[in-house]
Amino acid sequence: MVFSSAVFLFLFLPAVLGICLILPARFRNCFLFAASLLFYAWGEPRYLFLMLFSAAFNYGCGLLLERWDGRRAERRAVMILSAVVDVGLLCFFKYTDFVLQTLNALTGAAIPLLKLALPIGISFYSFQALSYIIDVYRGKVRAQHNFLDFGMYLSLFPQLIAGPIVRYSEIEHQLRRRSMNADRLTEGLLRFTVGLCKKVLLANRAGAMWTEISASAQTNPALTAWIGALAFTFQIYFDFSGYSDMAIGLGRLFGFDFPENFRYPYTAVSITDFWRRWHITLSAWFREYVYIPLGGNRKGLARQLLNLLIVWALTGLWHGAGTNFLLWGLYFFVFLALEKLFLGRLLAKLPKFVGWLYTLPVVAVSWMIFACDTPALLGSTFRALFGANGFSDPLSLYLLKSRGALLILCAVVASGLPARLWQSMKRRIGANAGTLCEIAASLPALALTLSFLIGDSYNPFLYFRF
Repeated sequence: MVFSSAVFLFLFLPAVLGICLILPARFRNCFLFAASLLFYAWGEPRYLFLMLFSAAFNYGCGLLLERWDGRRAERRAVMILSAVVDVGLLCFFKYTDFVLQTLNALTGAAIPLLKLALPIGISFYSFQALSYIIDVYRGKVRAQHNFLDFGMYLSLFPQLIAGPIVRYSEIEHQLRRRSMNADRLTEGLLRFTVGLCKKVLLANRAGAMWTEISASAQTNPALTAWIGALAFTFQIYFDFSGYSDMAIGLGRLFGFDFPENFRYPYTAVSITDFWRRWHITLSAWFREYVYIPLGGNRKGLARQLLNLLIVWALTGLWHGAGTNFLLWGLYFFVFLALEKLFLGRLLAKLPKFVGWLYTLPVVAVSWMIFACDTPALLGSTFRALFGANGFSDPLSLYLLKSRGALLILCAVVASGLPARLWQSMKRRIGANAGTLCEIAASLPALALTLSFLIGDSYNPFLYFRF
């Protein structure tokens, strides 16, 4: 399966790119829409109709909002209808079984589960559709009159699966006016290669370590448990940021400038700072379309904390239909609330290194809540983290010796130091020479990555399920 998917991907991309380069600009959007639907059908053919329905429905709602300009009640009704349908479809496919399981547990009933397969990328394209309708309603953007252009925006394959969440306002002008030239092709390919290396060479290796350690969570000593927590901390970062890099790189190949999604979050000096750096487009979406409409920080401290609670409960549930995801969101709410109340002011007075020492363990513990999808695994993992099974054993020392180099490499890359050194070198030798050096370095890295991608059976994409 991994081999066939890799073959499809690396035949599909050059073919689509080559056709786009020779097509007149006015036909590219139509072709990209068709290619995106083909890409989606390869992964989830039975839900292709759902994608087309979402595109057609929101396209029609946008036109109605524009046609009824000045008719406040009708426009509001259309906006609410669109939100109900988009959120309703997302909730139906993503949360129905979770709700039924909860009801069964609370009441002792035996309501059968629907066991629906989750449409790939539904959390991302539903949020993009919602942002479009709300922005048209607010008058921030004009309604899109070309269905093919709108369909392409909603289904564009580079970022369809795992983001970043691209709001229509961010690429509205690029739908008709964008360039595909040699510089952008080079930039895009280099960025894609960086993302692929992050995913295959770092995320997968760290993930294999976490899988091995979590399998013995009930007996792990504290040192082994913390090595596992660190491994998953690196896995989820390099998996998700790697995919974001690939999506941004692919977007650049086709002339789009997608927003950045990560800014070295593990260098953050507070939880507030962390969420300015991690999954930036999701945080921005919730701030723009939930937190601020609820009143933000404009209605007093108590209301601000309530708004934060709502946003972080929703953020947790957005990631998945499970109690662990809700707990994960509420966990972050607690620390963000503490920083709003007093902790943020205290951290601002201390050296940044102290803030980093506080932030990284808090984040690593959060990922254990995120990763442990059953109460038993969560309980075993936390007992191990806090010494219930002792501090260390021979396996702990073996892991440090055999996997320590990988963890150090992940830490160095996550710090942003290699990127800063590379940019410094480019400034010294000049942009053109620097680009040639990047190309020369990327070729063997790409070859190594492809060999791992095709030959390795362990190749999860964590954010596919969202």
